[in-house]
Amino acid sequence: MPRRLGSLLPQGVRPDLQQQGLSRRNGQQGGYTDHIVVRDHFVCKVPDGMDAARVAPLLCAGITTYSPLRQYNVGPTTKMAVVGLGGLGHMGVKLGAALGAHVTMITTTPSKGDDARALGAHDVIISTDPEQMKAAATRFDFILNTIPVSHEIDGYLQLLGRSGRMVIVGALTPMPGFVGMNLIWWNRAVGGSAIGGIPETQEMLDFCAAKDIYPDVEFIRMDQVNEAYERLLKNDVRYRFVIDMSHGL
Repeated sequence: MPRRLGSLLPQGVRPDLQQQGLSRRNGQQGGYTDHIVVRDHFVCKVPDGMDAARVAPLLCAGITTYSPLRQYNVGPTTKMAVVGLGGLGHMGVKLGAALGAHVTMITTTPSKGDDARALGAHDVIISTDPEQMKAAATRFDFILNTIPVSHEIDGYLQLLGRSGRMVIVGALTPMPGFVGMNLIWWNRAVGGSAIGGIPETQEMLDFCAAKDIYPDVEFIRMDQVNEAYERLLKNDVRYRFVIDMSHGL
């Protein structure tokens, strides 16, 4: 069996984040450190050939959306929808399409339709259009709901077919109530999902490497962080910011 990294360290040195030989516990840079020492069972291997600059968001948005797709066996026979085209939603579209599902993007913004199709979506529904929502009733087996704020879900529940499942991965705040009949009558269910464990995260990385899947990112320098934050508040990012540390702090 492989030895734990902690057993290879000098006596008295703990496997904490390290920078220039000093522990994060001593006030060092944490996530901005230039190297780390960790236990090996908390480490994922980035497959050879992957673009390292675009891998980091996969460990957030990538696994957050991959995990529920695997839990609910999304694949070639699945009609799935992704609600919300943002940092999570755009990965949901890419991964769902790569798994072979028929993917529909549901958005409030008509201008995002072309973006969704470019990412791999087969169809687009504008949720503010009552006729489009009515026409899509009971269409889907699975809905990945990535909306990051509290919102009504009854309209989306009605899009699920018999035994359909909607998984919420975005909203962390209290949600409004919903009509029980929308669950009971069609044997539907609503659930939630966070990130995956280490084995599933490694599986996601291997899958993305094999399918050449990456998040769409915009690289910024450290001195652009405040500007990026303001843009983030305005939803002005396609679809993840990545800080380029090669220019230093």
